[in-house]
Amino acid sequence: MTRWTRHLPLIAALLGIAFAVPAQAEEADDPWPGLVQDIFNSRAMNDGSGVIGIEMPYRAEDAAIVPVTLRSKLSPADSRRIRSITLVIDRNPAPMAAKFELGSDANVTEISTRVRVNNYTDVHAVAELSDGQLYVSKVYVKASGGCSAPAGKNAEEAQNRLGQMRYRQFAREEAPASRIREAQIMIGHPNNSGLQMDQVTQLYIPAFFVNQLKLTQDDSPVLSMEGGISISEDPNLRFTYVSNGAKRFRAEAKDTDGHVFRNEWDVEKPGT
Repeated sequence: MTRWTRHLPLIAALLGIAFAVPAQAEEADDPWPGLVQDIFNSRAMNDGSGVIGIEMPYRAEDAAIVPVTLRSKLSPADSRRIRSITLVIDRNPAPMAAKFELGSDANVTEISTRVRVNNYTDVHAVAELSDGQLYVSKVYVKASGGCSAPAGKNAEEAQNRLGQMRYRQFAREEAPASRIREAQIMIGHPNNSGLQMDQVTQLYIPAFFVNQLKLTQDDSPVLSMEGGISISEDPNLRFTYVSNGAKRFRAEAKDTDGHVFRNEWDVEKPGT
C-alpha cells in the first residue's frame, strides 16, 4: 500500500466535509424563517398549494421588470375567502414587495404585476384567509441586479409622466351577462429604489416610490396595495373582480414624497 493509498479514507472524509459546508451554510442562510418572524410575527404558516398560486419565470429576462401572477386556488364551494396576499422576495434589500388587501365583495381571484429581483431567490406568496389562517406558496427565480438597474426613462421624462393613470378592461370568455371583469391600472412613476445610481453624478438616487394604491368601484373597495421598492418602474396591476353594477371605477395612489394622485373612469368607457 502506497503512502497516498493509506491516506485515501482521510482525504475522502475531508473532501466530504469541504463539499458539505457550502450546502449547510446556504441552508443556514435561508432568510425565510427570519422573514416569517419580522413580517408575520412568527405566525404559523400552512401549506398553500391548494389556496394560493404564484407564477414567475424561473429565469428572468430582465431583473428590473419580472412578471408575477398571484391566483386564488380556492374552490368555488369553499366558504372561505382570501382577505390579503403578501408578496415576499426573500433576498431583496426590502423583502416585502407588496401587500394586497382584497375587497370583501369584489371577489378578486387574480393579480398580476411586475417586480424587481435583486438576487437568485425564493419568492413567497402568503394568503390570509377569512378563517384567520396564513397559507404560503413559493417559487424560485434566477435574476440579479433588478433593484439597482438604471431607470428605463430619463428623469425629465419620468417627471412629465408622474402620476398619470390609465385604466383598461379586457374581454372575458364568460358569457356577456357575467359580472366578472378583467382590468388593468397603470401609473406613471419612476418608483426609484434608492439603490440606483445617477449615471452623470455617480450619486445614488433617493428612494421615491408609490407606497399606497386604492381601487374602488364607486365607493366599494376592490383592491388596495401597500407597495415597496421592489415594485417596478411605472407600477402596473392587472386583476379580475366582480362588478357590483357601479358606473365609475376610481383609483387613488400616494407616494413616499406625499403626492396624491386620483382618477376615475366610466366603467363602460375605460381609457386615459
